[in-house]
Amino acid sequence: MTQAAFVAGEQSGDLLGASLIEALRASRPSLVCSGVAGPQMVAAGCRAEHSADELAVMGLTEVLAHLPRLLALRRTLVRQYRAAPPDVFVGIDAPDFNLGLERRLRAAGIPTVHYVSPSVWAWRQRRVKTVAAATDRLLCLFPFELDFYRAHGVDARFVGHPLADRLPLRTDTAAARRQLGLAPHEPLLAVLPGSRGGEVARLGPLFAQTLAQLAALRPELRYVAPMASSAIDAEFAAALARHAPQVPVHRVAGESRTAMAAADAVLLASGTATLEAMLLKRPMVVAYRLAPLTWQVVRRMVKVPHVALPNLLAGEALVPEYLQQDATPQALAGAVLEMLDDAARRERLQARFTELHERLRQGAAAQAAEVVLELLPG
Repeated sequence: MTQAAFVAGEQSGDLLGASLIEALRASRPSLVCSGVAGPQMVAAGCRAEHSADELAVMGLTEVLAHLPRLLALRRTLVRQYRAAPPDVFVGIDAPDFNLGLERRLRAAGIPTVHYVSPSVWAWRQRRVKTVAAATDRLLCLFPFELDFYRAHGVDARFVGHPLADRLPLRTDTAAARRQLGLAPHEPLLAVLPGSRGGEVARLGPLFAQTLAQLAALRPELRYVAPMASSAIDAEFAAALARHAPQVPVHRVAGESRTAMAAADAVLLASGTATLEAMLLKRPMVVAYRLAPLTWQVVRRMVKVPHVALPNLLAGEALVPEYLQQDATPQALAGAVLEMLDDAARRERLQARFTELHERLRQGAAAQAAEVVLELLPG
């Protein structure tokens, strides 16, 4: 009986794990899957020995508060898998937890796979030694990651991005506007100030001030703001009330993908939302601010010329990105207006975004399964 063990953290890891398990069992119907899993993985046929929610801890203080529990869980898994070794272990994202677990299991002779590259190519590059010691195979979502890892002796494979598989190459803007109850022809800007409290605390006032400037310059422009949670909604609503009280902003619960699909352009925080905006072929302006002390540390550690994923994928500055003190209401408003006014630029961007979408559309689950199957007996 062939067995595979998995550890996934958070909802995104659960989705990746579920797709991978489905692809694996399509080739090996008898494969027994178990581990730290979420509901999607369970539905795909994985026995949950622990819940993926146990790893869903964000932020430094939160991690510190949960550290004894997380370390105890990792020790439990090490003992369990050493006593009854699976034929392969797959750690899905959650690098701070999984890489240490993978290193111990690999040292015990268990083949290991890590799914989703940690961003060691971007900053704290010495962590690549940890990755090399932990994994027999590293599954990368982006093609630009391969050269870095291979130069450091890591067997890295580009499998594509599952979101590129799920999203269509053409975006139905009219359908998205109907779904949100928005006018079909008015110019529309989607505004995404972040999905975490710290992000919105720093970017919410900045984005509200930007909207106030845009409203003064373009009264016909309309705004939709998808809110990741009720707490985020309350924080951004307070920023709007203070800095843009006369600007009507259509705030919606969740629906970030639909809001971006409905818009003519997007103003957003740097992060995975920039990848979604690119896959939806939306012109965008990207901004980010960190706490001043954090910025002083991070700027010395970052080794890449861009932060927005479309720019990293393209290897050039496709979309404007404004960081820290460069992120001002004047700069953001000007960049948004340039994007809205330059139809030829928007067409060029949409063509490049389509090219990048096709590069990422590799059938990620099937590609990842092929790599895992290399390590299974038989």
